Amino acid sequence: MGTPEQSTAGVPASRWADRARGLAGACHPGPVVAVTALIAGLAVTAGQGAGRCVLTAAAVLTGQLSVGWCNDAFDAGRDTAAGRRGKPVVDGTVGATEVWVAAYAALALCVPLSFACGLWAGAVHLAGVAAAWAYDLRLKATAWSWAPYAVGFATLPAFVALGLPGHPWPAWWVVTAGALLGVGAHLGDVLPDIRGDLATGVRGWPHRLGPDGVRLLLPVPLVAASAVLVLGPAGPPDSWGVAALAVAVLVAVAGAVLGRRWERSAFAAAVSVAVVDVTLLLHGTGIA
Repeated sequence: MGTPEQSTAGVPASRWADRARGLAGACHPGPVVAVTALIAGLAVTAGQGAGRCVLTAAAVLTGQLSVGWCNDAFDAGRDTAAGRRGKPVVDGTVGATEVWVAAYAALALCVPLSFACGLWAGAVHLAGVAAAWAYDLRLKATAWSWAPYAVGFATLPAFVALGLPGHPWPAWWVVTAGALLGVGAHLGDVLPDIRGDLATGVRGWPHRLGPDGVRLLLPVPLVAASAVLVLGPAGPPDSWGVAALAVAVLVAVAGAVLGRRWERSAFAAAVSVAVVDVTLLLHGTGIA
């Protein structure tokens, strides 16, 4: 008698585990973890206390989760029609309704967590989250698809700065660099799948440029972000920053040249420049 009881009890647990895995996959875990880790690190280097760092990271995490789940839930129909395997909703691991519920639940948590960091900090962070939702729901398929990325990435360092003691306004250069990184992230995110997207009728800004246009433009905002991070802060740039900027330029040029024959080279070069930018951002001081 014991064996059938264990088997019956195990079925619901297995289904819950499958749904949990499906939700984890539907949130776009790579970008969620990367952005949350970056902002948590920036909060530490900027001088936020331990408790405030945890609060900042929690607000960013819930915001990113809401955006990722909104994206997969909204695109469920198109992804299914296109047969995009590897998507949890398409594979039947989790339902679109469950993903929508998760998205709204994460958004509901994000609101009080954001305002717990301060009124202006919360307002700025939620403006970035709203821009990302606008991208998912409407702007993704328009020539303005770059704008939510620019706004969203610009608000993240601003959120950290406004969460510091005294709630100071962020420095212009850190906001500008964030916006440029956002534009670069948008181009880089689209490039690997741009031909498949074009085949399914997606017409965002990068798709209107075409694969070659995206490949050539991709390093420009990233290198511009490097320059702003090195030259923007008050005082002369240190030798480490100048060296990092030189590396970013050389890698970007190499990627553009090699990308004519091997498209993956352009993407790899862009990722390398983005790593340089993130290092510069974390290495810098005085974001407010």
